Amino acid sequence: MDVLVTGGCGYIGSRLVPRLQAADDVDRVVVLDSLASGSPRALSGSFGDSLEFRRGDIREYGDVESAARGVDRVVHLAAITGAASTHERRDETVAVNYEGTENVLTAAGKLGVGHVVFASSCNVYGRAMSADIDETVEPDPLNPYAETKHDAEGLLREHCDEYDMTGTALRMATNYGDAPGIRFNLVVNHFVFRAVSGRPLTVYGDGSNWRPFIHVDDAAGAYAHALRNPDAWSDLVYNVGSNDANYRIEEVAEVVRDEVGPVDVTYLEDEHPGPSYHVNFDRLAETGFEPEWTLREGVCGLAARFTGNRDRQDKPVDTEPSP
Repeated sequence: MDVLVTGGCGYIGSRLVPRLQAADDVDRVVVLDSLASGSPRALSGSFGDSLEFRRGDIREYGDVESAARGVDRVVHLAAITGAASTHERRDETVAVNYEGTENVLTAAGKLGVGHVVFASSCNVYGRAMSADIDETVEPDPLNPYAETKHDAEGLLREHCDEYDMTGTALRMATNYGDAPGIRFNLVVNHFVFRAVSGRPLTVYGDGSNWRPFIHVDDAAGAYAHALRNPDAWSDLVYNVGSNDANYRIEEVAEVVRDEVGPVDVTYLEDEHPGPSYHVNFDRLAETGFEPEWTLREGVCGLAARFTGNRDRQDKPVDTEPSP
């Protein structure tokens, strides 16, 4: 199949594109990216006959339709990210995350694309009081990023009904871990960077707010699995992460302190801690996909990358004990 990945120069895209290129059932990967936040460096080593790069903006329908011609399936990653910052850029967030998604879905429908995988977020749940939030819980988005992601899920449903195509939205846990397109406005990556540079970790609030986490390699794996096995992902939305990877932010700080080295942790209890959601991922297990990385492994790998310790950069391999 031929595949379009929007936002392929971003954090997850930098891990997803080479994964798709290596797949036996993928012939060509088209990347559409405006390079507003991503960089071609994220695709270093990926360029060749199986990769076609197009610089374009999903807010421009013509750019999207041109890139989507001839492809069989789409992974739509392109978005304004950094949930907290979108309060100051609401109009731009709506234009990219909602209207841009409408362009992608309309082009896919008109051009006969068979399946669309959309990047949503567990951030749509806001500050949920209940634990183990599953996909039946009504979202309560607290910022323009989450609002537009939830609204775009509705667009996906409408376009799948209107056109002869299927689609699924992946409500992704918070990403962490090393990748060519790494982001540092995500809590684990930010904490590890501060720790290796000898600076204290700053926790907003009392650190009791919950967040689910997933390594960027596992996130890319989930998108690839949903793209290549649409029959296994038959529901419209899936929470993507693992039940044992829900952590309070104070616990994340403790893991970083344990694995990276002595570091002070500062609590700013007068500051708003942001969303809090403890998520259930049982539906994901039905697809046959399962995340592999633990938070502790990811923290170790990221710290090793920063410090140049090559022996700890990759995921540890389990071995059988000696008799």
